[in-house]
Amino acid sequence: MERQLKLIWDFRGAFAAKTAEHHEIHLKEYIQSEKLLLNITGYQVIDEMYAIAFMVVEEGNMIAVRDALKPHRGEVYLNE
Repeated sequence: MERQLKLIWDFRGAFAAKTAEHHEIHLKEYIQSEKLLLNITGYQVIDEMYAIAFMVVEEGNMIAVRDALKPHRGEVYLNE
């Protein structure tokens, strides 16, 4: 099984939570349009001024997804 990576987009400001929630919709649309095997996305409100949206990709797909969607950062995804 290929290693899984979590690509993360950071949003800051008064509308961070709503922006992250909306960004997840576009991540799901991208997964469908590109027919990616993994369908793991989400958003998390860290505090009232900071939220993230994320998607998990297989390592082999990371470069193509990174170049297309420009995440702010990434980390190894550990399915806990």
